[in-house]
Amino acid sequence: MSDIFDEVGEDLRRDRLSSMWKRYGWLVYLAAGLIVIGTAAWRGYDYWATSRANAAGDAYAEVLASVKPGDHKALAEALAVYAGGAPTQYQVLARFRAASEHAAMGETDNALAAFEDLSKASGVDQAFRDLAAVRAALIAVDRENLDQIKARVAGYNNDISPWRHAAREIIALSAVRAEDWKSVNTEARKLTDDPATPSDVRARARILRDLAISEAGDVGDGAAG
Repeated sequence: MSDIFDEVGEDLRRDRLSSMWKRYGWLVYLAAGLIVIGTAAWRGYDYWATSRANAAGDAYAEVLASVKPGDHKALAEALAVYAGGAPTQYQVLARFRAASEHAAMGETDNALAAFEDLSKASGVDQAFRDLAAVRAALIAVDRENLDQIKARVAGYNNDISPWRHAAREIIALSAVRAEDWKSVNTEARKLTDDPATPSDVRARARILRDLAISEAGDVGDGAAG
């Protein structure tokens, strides 16, 4: 008797599955088709993006090679044109290089504005925005007072920021300009005491501490390290 019930149950399940397939089977075909189309589209996009990035890289190299070495103005103009149609990564790279070219030719206003724009650009990676802010602060040393420079790099002048060495050196340079020898010594000592300070920055910091001490004597932070 149990075999009969089993067979009936199997028939009912088979009929139910057959009915469901007739009603919803097209969804399975649709889903399978979408998966195939989606995979093909992704591969197509990936190929397109890679090809575009490669083409953008080649175009960037051509821009650099097309300008006579030392012609900062021509290179800055060519990079501005290139950046207008480049992918985001190369656009940012071109804008950084153009800003540097403006600085190299003494166009401080243009260079400062370009780096400040980059530091505030929402579509730019945070690391590049921080670098742009530091570059802007360095340019501003010759035109802004010590308090303004400190405000520019306040977010980096701490013991954990990867930009702390640049920030502290910039403050020290601004302090030299202000003849605030105590601040020079304080910032320079932060650099010499930090084991992570790059060797070239450490060497310059020692020079700054020696300068501070020679100009104002021992300002209370101990002998130069």
